[in-house]
Amino acid sequence: FEFNEYSDTSEWRTLNDGIMGGVSTSSFTIDKKGNGVFNGEVSTANNGGFASVRYNASVNVGNAKSIKIRLKGDGKDYQFRIKKSASDFESYITTFKTSGKWQTIEIKLSDLYPSFRGNKMDKPNFDDSKFEELSFLIANNNNEPFELLLDKIELEMITP
Repeated sequence: FEFNEYSDTSEWRTLNDGIMGGVSTSSFTIDKKGNGVFNGEVSTANNGGFASVRYNASVNVGNAKSIKIRLKGDGKDYQFRIKKSASDFESYITTFKTSGKWQTIEIKLSDLYPSFRGNKMDKPNFDDSKFEELSFLIANNNNEPFELLLDKIELEMITP
């Protein structure tokens, strides 16, 4: 997915702790420079503490070994998550730290571990040929504003 000023954000949807009574807020928009902007305010009130944005798409992994994401964060930690099937309970996740500057992070698919409601599951790491959902989540046990800019998300293929 490569963001630009004409990117359609209708398939990107936010899901926050309000589903459990929390009051965190978030939005996903495109800025004037064509970046995807995931921002808002995380609140730990009412047993809350997370905000996320999700994108449903059937992605064939093929011979990819990793996912590369060009982004600019605010110095906070975020989770990158995928689901094999959009209807699965568990997500395959990893945490990455942002630097406050533009950076490209590379996430090995085999490093994504299964988690459900914040608990690591006793299952193998991601090893499938496809996934149907990707998401970004912030949940640092803090009351805090956040902003994550996204430029590009791509599969890094194994070269022969």
